[in-house]
Amino acid sequence: MKIVVTGATKGIGRAVTEVFAKNGFDIAICARDESDLEKLEGQLKYKFSNIEVIALAADMSIKADVLRFAETIKAKWETADVLVNNAGMFLPGNVTTEPDGTLEKLIETNLYSAYYLSREILPLLQANDRGHIFNISSVAGTKAYPNGGSYSISKFAMTGLSKALREELKSQNVRVTTVIPGAVLTASWEGVDLPKERFIDVEDLAQLIYDCYKVSYRTVVEDLVVRPMLGDL
Repeated sequence: MKIVVTGATKGIGRAVTEVFAKNGFDIAICARDESDLEKLEGQLKYKFSNIEVIALAADMSIKADVLRFAETIKAKWETADVLVNNAGMFLPGNVTTEPDGTLEKLIETNLYSAYYLSREILPLLQANDRGHIFNISSVAGTKAYPNGGSYSISKFAMTGLSKALREELKSQNVRVTTVIPGAVLTASWEGVDLPKERFIDVEDLAQLIYDCYKVSYRTVVEDLVVRPMLGDL
């Protein structure tokens, strides 16, 4: 069993990586920070000595890096089981006042990375006769909110990508799940003066993603919506 995870060194990506590694999956991971990636690679190999780990420093907002990551994987693996398009960033602002270039940066990071990598990794999923793509979106991709700006636009687009892939791939036994979390307790919220009870636990979200993968292939969770118990922030 093999899984590809982008943005794997922090937050949701790291938690997902660890849950699947614990369950015996070989892992292919990327992140922008090479030192963080090397540290995670070492930890995975130490804790889970029975799995293979492919790690490559890559900025997923850059198409050439996306393709280089994919080629590295395809050079070593003939099949894959799961792709988690998690790489992304949040820049606050309003559409009418945010700095010029914000939309382009967020679309490149939050959408194009998933678009290009899905196209590249799909043949590995198809070669396995079944597969599962998880696209990490956000509640901001279902309802706009103040100061969401281009981030919200990019996540609405991610949701659209998932819906298109779902229709195209269902006859090929490749499942597509849009993961739609509210506020998750990750580094993005550092410095915010709110109790942890107001956030989703990242390990809970990772386990839910694994559980979606484990259901029988007669079933697909199309949209996994997860919110803090007390509601959105």
